[in-house]
Amino acid sequence: METNNHIFSIQHGEIYQGDKLILKEVNIHLDKGEFVYLIGKTGMGKSSLLKTLYGELPLGKGTGQVAGYALESLKRKDIPFLRRKLGVVFQDFQLLSDRSVFDNLIFVMKSTGWKNKVDIKKRADDVLSLVGLDHIENKMPHQLSGGEQQRVSIARALINKPEFILADEPTGNLDPETSREVMAVLMAIAKEGTSVLMATHDLTIMEQFPSRTMQVKDQTVVELNPINEFDPFAETKFE
Repeated sequence: METNNHIFSIQHGEIYQGDKLILKEVNIHLDKGEFVYLIGKTGMGKSSLLKTLYGELPLGKGTGQVAGYALESLKRKDIPFLRRKLGVVFQDFQLLSDRSVFDNLIFVMKSTGWKNKVDIKKRADDVLSLVGLDHIENKMPHQLSGGEQQRVSIARALINKPEFILADEPTGNLDPETSREVMAVLMAIAKEGTSVLMATHDLTIMEQFPSRTMQVKDQTVVELNPINEFDPFAETKFE
């Protein structure tokens, strides 16, 4: 059932790659301020689901909405506006290596319509402070640790005050201690009201930061809740 609390939802959804059916009978939702894990074996459709949510793949059948946009009737011209309501955090950071942290943030802001220099500076300062990095704006990416680079990428995802964040394996390239630091930031963001959907293979992180979990399995998406009901050594173990 649709509610005003749903940041995104899909009902009876089917997702295709070309003519190939990837996922069927998808019934999922994410509420405001909610943190949810998305797990599943490689090649089972996790990435296809994420791509559907940010408009790269169409919703083949069923109905869905993301941040107020109807997925079943999403027009190409609407996709850039949809994406401004989302923030995406990648496993490999994807920072521009030839410019400072501050200039990485400016690049995103100018490409999404920010013009006032005072507003740009204030927003950049605000998001860096949110992720605990208000002292590194003039550093280059190569001068930062992996954890700091990932926190910059989270700050970048927060620039346009998104309604929710898609985090695709954000701890995949990090050591355990740094992963915990990044998770603490993502959890804090969710508590402040920005929903987070995090695709992950990191069972240790899931055990340390338990939350609602969805699994891509058998060409659909199933709920695993609570996390202690998930047996990582069962046949459904993800890779």
